[in-house]
Amino acid sequence: MGRLSTHDLSSALRIAVARLSRRLRAEKADDELSDTQTSTLAFLVREGSGTIGRLSEHERVTPPSMNRTVNRLEEAGYVRRTADAVDGRKVVVVPTESGLRLVTETRRRRDAWLHQRLRTLTPEQRETLAEAAAIIRELADS
Repeated sequence: MGRLSTHDLSSALRIAVARLSRRLRAEKADDELSDTQTSTLAFLVREGSGTIGRLSEHERVTPPSMNRTVNRLEEAGYVRRTADAVDGRKVVVVPTESGLRLVTETRRRRDAWLHQRLRTLTPEQRETLAEAAAIIRELADS
């Protein structure tokens, strides 16, 4: 690809990551859920539970918007609301068994899609991607 300026690299990387992200998001087990609903459910499965405030911070949306997201997930049977064990006045959202299965299947589909594409690459290309993945993770965490 040759030497790119930082400006050109940022543009190329943004486009590539966005396209890959969109493609991976398409591989989900429930096509009725929005990306925010899917992401919120995955966060709850990973973390075990969360308040509306914590979920809205994570997704960078307002608490009323997150409340609508949680309502939809609850209606679908993927989460339930419960009282916090420490402060019974606080409501905590937890994934149900159905929610856990959905996230597990979505992850399996996304991994399978990506695995099939990675198999077509050379070992050198896969090594480059492994290095790039670490760098991209570092960028995302900064």
